[in-house]
Amino acid sequence: MKKISVLLLCTLLFITGCVQDTNEEVLQNDTTEQEISIVPRYQLSDENYRMILPYKTSQARGVIVNQMANRVDIDEMEEGLRRLSKEVYDPGELYFQEGQYLNTNTIYSWIDELNPIVESDSDEETYRENPRYLSHILEQNYMRHHEDQTVSLAGLSIGIAMKSVYRFQTEIGGPYFYENISEEVMLSQANEIAQTIVEEIRQMEGLMEVPIMIAIYQEAEQASPVPGNFVAKANIPGGSDTVDNWQSVNEENILFPSDEGREKYYEDQEIVSSFGNEIAQFFPNYVGLIGEGFYIDEDLQKLTIEVPLEFYGKAEVLGFTQYAYSLVQEMFPNYYDLEIKIISSQKMESLIFRNAGDESPTVHIFD
Repeated sequence: MKKISVLLLCTLLFITGCVQDTNEEVLQNDTTEQEISIVPRYQLSDENYRMILPYKTSQARGVIVNQMANRVDIDEMEEGLRRLSKEVYDPGELYFQEGQYLNTNTIYSWIDELNPIVESDSDEETYRENPRYLSHILEQNYMRHHEDQTVSLAGLSIGIAMKSVYRFQTEIGGPYFYENISEEVMLSQANEIAQTIVEEIRQMEGLMEVPIMIAIYQEAEQASPVPGNFVAKANIPGGSDTVDNWQSVNEENILFPSDEGREKYYEDQEIVSSFGNEIAQFFPNYVGLIGEGFYIDEDLQKLTIEVPLEFYGKAEVLGFTQYAYSLVQEMFPNYYDLEIKIISSQKMESLIFRNAGDESPTVHIFD
């Protein structure tokens, strides 16, 4: 294991050295004072955006954590918006940067203005009839590198997070009530919200001619173990402030095992359940697993499985990981990405992962 760790460290140092040697210095021209920045020549893969250094955090940093109650939704919205952006902004040509135009005050102000206003002493029925649909507005920037060693904004992506369930109280300390919001109603509200947001963005200095990709994210319930998903998107060309020509986004995150998983993706659920059954036969501490399948157009793209176990020594971790590795080889097709996280109450003990198309998984056992 020490040999592997040393090899990994050497590899990382080598890669880091290569990146430092091949970066370019450029001048960003999105501020009045020219600012020296570094643009890497190379990217980790064709599917990942390069990022401008030094890294700039969002002007609305932290707002998403306060506005979206479920951690899995936060991660999926950020990653999903970047994934959808690849269809519009080529990762081979453009660079990623967190949003620099919509600041904290702007985001909070828009959320309050675009949601129904309900007086604090209103009754339950009033709250139900006027739910807060909008949770968050996420901005991402996509930058172009020019021959004169400057970079400029090439496009904006805006994610709009909408609730599927509205949770509210009629009095402080009182019980919580819940109001389900149908996708049809949510999309109707989101369309109006998107139109207002684009009109506001077009009033900001330097953003009138910038293309905008806008996408609607439907949150999962607050306690859901799997995130929600994007349901619609639209492209607004530079110079336009009209949001139309919405396209459906057929993505979903499915919990395994579950009734929904059994109904929609029976074969995938059977594989996950069989994997759990095999583990249960040989490891008495096994209490169950949680699987999450990510689908686009009903095709499985990635399967993530968390296996919680209590271990009483490193030998148990090694033995279980070895056994799980053999099951992966025997049971799981390789046309989708696969991650199996083996965790204890303290930490992740080991990770087995395989990219789509690879014949064999890769294993990492944590110290």
